[in-house]
Amino acid sequence: MADEYSPVVNNSNPGADETLVGAIVRNPVVQTLVLMVSVSLATWVSVVAGFGRDLFVLTAPLSAHPWTLVTSVYAHIGPAHLFGNAVVLVVAGGLVAMSTSWGRFHLYFVVTGAIAGAVQVLALSLFGLPIGVLGASGAVFALVGYVLTSNILTKGIVDRLRVPRWAIGVVLVVVALVLTLQYSAPGSALVAHFTGVTIGLVAGRFRLLHV
Repeated sequence: MADEYSPVVNNSNPGADETLVGAIVRNPVVQTLVLMVSVSLATWVSVVAGFGRDLFVLTAPLSAHPWTLVTSVYAHIGPAHLFGNAVVLVVAGGLVAMSTSWGRFHLYFVVTGAIAGAVQVLALSLFGLPIGVLGASGAVFALVGYVLTSNILTKGIVDRLRVPRWAIGVVLVVVALVLTLQYSAPGSALVAHFTGVTIGLVAGRFRLLHV
């Protein structure tokens, strides 16, 4: 009896481990973390080799090295910079990933990060301050903004109070400024952070990523 029954017990839940591993691998947050670590490592190696700036650092004019609009989002200056953005990505990105698709998450992350970085570079270049930008800060700030305005509680409060659109706009700008100033490290890309969180607050208000 035991010998006849044991195969049934052993195969009662076939593929459970593979399913768990597959779910982790397919998670867009995990995929983004892998990209951030991989590109950051490549950045550090290339900097030592003497050509990292052209490959990964976003600078003006944007047309000079257009691929850096993407690579700069995943590249980081050092381990501390990478770790800080990774923590926010796991928390805010984990919440966003539960209500959106794989494709929308990745598109949102890279587009918001690219826009935030571009605005930072272009804004400072207008004042004769040529700088380089890299890091996922703009994108993770966009995720934080999205979480704040896309949740049911916030939506319910705004709808119940029937807040005018212009007032909502003012509140979003104020919240973006507070978040930027409160949670940006000294010397960080404040314009990129503000741009990212503003995009996120607006996108969350319209729940653009929800499926």
